Amino acid sequence: MAFHRFDIASLAATPWKNGGGVTREIVCSPAGAGMDRFDWRVSIATIDRPGPFSAFDGVDRVIMLLDGAGVRLHSQDHRIDHRLDVPHTPFAFDGGVPINCELLGGTSTDFNVMSRRSRLRADVRVLHERSDIAPAAHGLLLALRGRWQLNDLDCAAGSGVWWDGEPTEWQAVSNDADAALVAVRFESVTTTSGS
Repeated sequence: MAFHRFDIASLAATPWKNGGGVTREIVCSPAGAGMDRFDWRVSIATIDRPGPFSAFDGVDRVIMLLDGAGVRLHSQDHRIDHRLDVPHTPFAFDGGVPINCELLGGTSTDFNVMSRRSRLRADVRVLHERSDIAPAAHGLLLALRGRWQLNDLDCAAGSGVWWDGEPTEWQAVSNDADAALVAVRFESVTTTSGS
């Protein structure tokens, strides 16, 4: 099984073009695809001022508050108007819709998942107890709180693992009372279109 471990604290921060924050990319697949041709991408963003989100036609997005007071996301056509103010609660939306972001307090840190709609569908869940995670060819696990045993890997909060190209199943175990783990699985639209 090919997998890649990561630690959020060691990820390089890239400033946004509009100066509203920074992004720490965990993984972009395929490697080197860039923002126009990726199949899936997972990152951590720190937002420190209001402004627009970049629009990505044909991309589905899931965003989740990690830290801070959160943000309000809203579109001019009123299709989207959402307060992202409850930590560890995923919110899915169409990445092609132009979104404005307003801070609800100070700086906010968010977990972001993007998937190319024509190829993949993302399933994003937050787990709090021992769980069997069904096989998927692409995915990512990140310990949010507590220490987790992910198959044979030991992961402290802020660290995790991602894999790409080989169906992999996981058993996630934590003995910590306040444990939280985000599990991201990407499924091919060809295998999920009938369900």
